Amino acid sequence: MPIRTLIVSIFVLLLSACGGVPPAPDQSTDALSRREAYSAQGNEVTLFALGLIDTGYRFGGKNPEAGLDCSGMVSYIYGQAAGYALGGSAADIARKGREIERSELRPGDLVFFNTRNTHFSHVGVYIGGDRFIHAPSSNGRVRIDQLSARYYAQRYEAARSFFE
Repeated sequence: MPIRTLIVSIFVLLLSACGGVPPAPDQSTDALSRREAYSAQGNEVTLFALGLIDTGYRFGGKNPEAGLDCSGMVSYIYGQAAGYALGGSAADIARKGREIERSELRPGDLVFFNTRNTHFSHVGVYIGGDRFIHAPSSNGRVRIDQLSARYYAQRYEAARSFFE
């Protein structure tokens, strides 16, 4: 196992172990019990996504060298880490995935937001512990944010999975 992969793996484990938000009392764990807590492909997607932290933002960007926007980032990650050709806008990607409940989220799943008064106008990769990686136009860099942060909590729309 290459040292970079080992370091990123340790980082992911620490992130998910330390920063989790406990489920609200009314949330059921039944949804997650129907799916495994992790998937091998989802973990690969998460590890690959972590390697893009601090990559520059560019509207319409589809690769890290030129810069990435949110859908370009997700398409690039899924293509490189899982061999999936997603392409298109965040809304296009949302139509391709299998809808899941927020309580079913696991690393590698996609989270969608309404950030421009348009359904599914922003997308990110869920990494566990209430966190996701995305390429926001504000601050101009790929970064990690929390789903429960006020801005994202108010704009959260849906989650999609491409893995069993």
